[in-house]
Amino acid sequence: MIIRMTDAAGYDVALAQAATLYPGVRVGRPGRARTYRLAVAGMQVLRTKVKVDLVGAANVAPGPAILVGNHLSTYDPIVAVMSTRWRVTAFTKAEWFEGKSAIFFRWMGQIPLRRGDEACTEWALDMASRTLADGNRVGIYPEGTRGPDPTSLYRLHQRVLIPLLEANPDVPVHAIATTYDDTAGARTLARVRLSDRLPVDPRSMSGEEMTAVIRDALVEHGKLGYVDQYAFVVKARLEREKRKAETSESAEAPDS
Repeated sequence: MIIRMTDAAGYDVALAQAATLYPGVRVGRPGRARTYRLAVAGMQVLRTKVKVDLVGAANVAPGPAILVGNHLSTYDPIVAVMSTRWRVTAFTKAEWFEGKSAIFFRWMGQIPLRRGDEACTEWALDMASRTLADGNRVGIYPEGTRGPDPTSLYRLHQRVLIPLLEANPDVPVHAIATTYDDTAGARTLARVRLSDRLPVDPRSMSGEEMTAVIRDALVEHGKLGYVDQYAFVVKARLEREKRKAETSESAEAPDS
């Protein structure tokens, strides 16, 4: 059971629960990492590889906000922060906290999320709500995985997105659409477009209605096509087709 308290002691109690949910994994201090500013300063070295063209930062008022983005690259949660230096705490798959890059995600104070685990999901949502209550921003990428077509948005998962919106009905929601251009020169050009506050109202709208508003804003601001299938389904199908084609080519190849 997740204990919901808003004071510092409550945060520490919730943080301690991570030891049970993620045994042997160091999760840092999601939403409250003291090393956040240092991590943001360090990521400026990426400017040697990525040039950021960010439009719409002024659309996001000071204070808490939920930033819902499309997912094309591991740079997605980084490129906006590089320019704005906002504290953005993003949901991050738990596996990233177990590898060589774990220190970066701890320093950034990101929220680990283990897919399909309800207890971990509830804990992650609680940490996100605490981050918003602190007056900071939360990032979420509901495609769930990087899509195979960089020009398209894939169907958005609602499992975490909708509970997050419903738990924080007064927090502004913005679309953050990011696309990349590798032909722009020596550096990859990251185009980041932030929408105005979206007309999302969890008190009067269904999950499908809210998802549609966010989907349409991402498509519009990112100039993306839309594929009404989950990205992981499309990627699995493409992988099957690739293996089938390779098997056919191997069977047809003449013996040497």
